[in-house]
Amino acid sequence: MVSDAEAADARPDLAGLEPLDRSRPRWPRILGAILSGLMILGLSWELFDHGWAGVELAAPDSPWFYLFFALAYFAPPLFDFIIFRRLWRLPFDGFGALVRKRIANDVVIGYSGDVFFYAWARARLKMVTAPFGAVKDVTILSGIAGNIVTVGMLGVALPFAFELFPPAQLRMLAWSSAVAVGISGVLLLFSRRVFSLPGAMLRWIFGVHCARLVLGSLAFGIASYFAMPNVSITWWLFLAAGRLVVARLPLLPNKDLLFANFAIMFIGHGEALSDLVAFIATLTLFTHVVLMAAFGLPALARKE
Repeated sequence: MVSDAEAADARPDLAGLEPLDRSRPRWPRILGAILSGLMILGLSWELFDHGWAGVELAAPDSPWFYLFFALAYFAPPLFDFIIFRRLWRLPFDGFGALVRKRIANDVVIGYSGDVFFYAWARARLKMVTAPFGAVKDVTILSGIAGNIVTVGMLGVALPFAFELFPPAQLRMLAWSSAVAVGISGVLLLFSRRVFSLPGAMLRWIFGVHCARLVLGSLAFGIASYFAMPNVSITWWLFLAAGRLVVARLPLLPNKDLLFANFAIMFIGHGEALSDLVAFIATLTLFTHVVLMAAFGLPALARKE
């Protein structure tokens, strides 16, 4: 017979079979919850402060307006999903996180949505173990693509409207363009130290961002045409480029007011155009609220 001591020695060392420590840091979830709360506060503030102003305005009758508005709205999360689907094989439920990323960038502060998405990805270590490098590269390339496309559109559009701008605004546009190009140039100059992904992947991501910007601008211009078909679609596409310029360039205060003046200066229809701009702003706000409820509440229920 085998003694108890011999039997104990014959047993496997169970200490070596203890499960690995799969504990995850709590800070990504905490950071994600804080940014989600800020999104809710920002939406509430916008909604009850001045968002209701556009509700009383007449909505466009054409269903094509809403179709192209949806394309313009969903272009950022859709193209981001294409990028991260290739990088990480991002599951389809990640699209909700990218929608919340877009909302955070709009209603909290610029690039807060990227911080939110990094925290979301960091909390899902089973999906990806090192999300920081990819999120950083995609975010920087988004900024570079936005600067380059914006300056390119400005170069195409400005000759048609050069005489309509006073010298002070032309100087501001020139300085803004120089800053945008300069920032992009510095990042590209030190690209080996800035970026983590391979060069071929970086070029592909840059191309996807450029396609997103062009498609979003086209969709916005076509949607505006179906809202006010008495204005030529050529002018709306031109104004869509101007909207991108005003939104992306630095050093420009009161961007919404500047774009409204820019649009009225070109196509007139001051009151009707002001109503349309207010309605689009309100529709965007309500879309934020609906999607935040659709994607944010289930995530809170899952304690994401």
